Amino acid sequence: MLKILRDAWKIVDLRKKILFTLMIIMIFRIGSAITVPFVDVAVLTKAIEDGGTIEFLSMISGGGFSNASIFALSITPYINASIIIQLLTVAIPPLEKLAKDGEAGRKKLGAITRFVTVGLGLMLGIAYYTMVRWQYSALIPAIDIRGSFWTWFGGIVIVMCFTAGSTLMMWLGEQVNEKGIGSGISMLLFAGILSRIPSAAVFLWESFYTGGIRLLMQNNSAGLKNVILMPLVLVLFLFIIAFIIFMTDAERRIPIQYAKRVVGRKVYGGQNTYIPVKVNMSGVMPIILAVSLISVPSVIAKFAPPNPEAGNTVWKFITDIFSHNHPFYGILYFILIIGFAFFYVTIQYNPVEMANNLRKNSGAIPGYRPGRPTVDYIKRVLNKVTLIGALFLGFVALFPIVFGAVSGIQGLTIGGTSVMIVVGVAMETTQQLESQMMMRHYKGFLE
Repeated sequence: MLKILRDAWKIVDLRKKILFTLMIIMIFRIGSAITVPFVDVAVLTKAIEDGGTIEFLSMISGGGFSNASIFALSITPYINASIIIQLLTVAIPPLEKLAKDGEAGRKKLGAITRFVTVGLGLMLGIAYYTMVRWQYSALIPAIDIRGSFWTWFGGIVIVMCFTAGSTLMMWLGEQVNEKGIGSGISMLLFAGILSRIPSAAVFLWESFYTGGIRLLMQNNSAGLKNVILMPLVLVLFLFIIAFIIFMTDAERRIPIQYAKRVVGRKVYGGQNTYIPVKVNMSGVMPIILAVSLISVPSVIAKFAPPNPEAGNTVWKFITDIFSHNHPFYGILYFILIIGFAFFYVTIQYNPVEMANNLRKNSGAIPGYRPGRPTVDYIKRVLNKVTLIGALFLGFVALFPIVFGAVSGIQGLTIGGTSVMIVVGVAMETTQQLESQMMMRHYKGFLE
């Protein structure tokens, strides 16, 4: 990877693209440090400590939400809008027609996605402002801001800043797609997650040195646990990275044989090839969808005003069972990941269409007749491969939670989902650079 980056830097137009992408990332990081007016950061930090969607949002925004920055919502509204439009494209015929209309249709779908992004940004801004207002209204007497945070004007300013920040993030991501390297959404997520690595490293060092070695030097056996666990965390971290890389590259190859065709004096076809089916076809999307869905009950529960009435125990029960430390949360999380993995692959791959394309091109799977037998075989392969990929995603997502519950280490900010996003984006960007350099090589050779 380092060699590819070094070679790409020597090419002028690729160097410009890399510098442009770094400039966009720098703008993102600067915006993540600009605080929204009227927001008390201490109150918002208290909200984030409860975990759930807000903790996940703070992670992918590079700490922007914990700092109450203009980029607090990060690229989340754009991701959700893209997923919604993609799902509706399968369900609504007019949108499906737009998707098949070529470049003009894709531009219209892009415009619809932008409008949906603005709407979701507005809804998320209102939701999180309302949650913080209700959940921590008891702190108002202790905050000498003369109620400015809780006035309608303050609320409107906060929500508008959040919405404008999410819209600007969408625009920055699209600029990376057009003029930079890699996917804009992926690069911004990549930058946000990487910004949390220093804090994770500091946490590991403090746990190892202050909570481990120093206690042992004071003849306190309580530090032995951290001395053993912290190096183990690093080893497991490297193991997860290697495992993710292996599973990302893994594929199931469906053999294909093309029949020979005689056209004039020439013979076409007759070669053997294969259809590559990735083990992890859906990427990290099932995890993101599962996190978003499983966190909805706890977020809705927080909308209820805190009070000592008996009815509030229902909201407390919902919040407790949907906490990331509860076994019910882990089991439901795992089931949702598997379900979304199968759902995402179902809308991406159509075995009937794949079988028809093979028949049109005089191709066939050895041992299976064209038509229904080929469709059934492709379905079986896809189901088996999807199950393996879904179990892999479930393992990556749940391992940090299980390890934290067993070891008692709850302060790590870089979880399995974060590592998977970082590794996936790094591999995708490297492959894109390599392909662009190869295209320029062949272009120069032909000229």
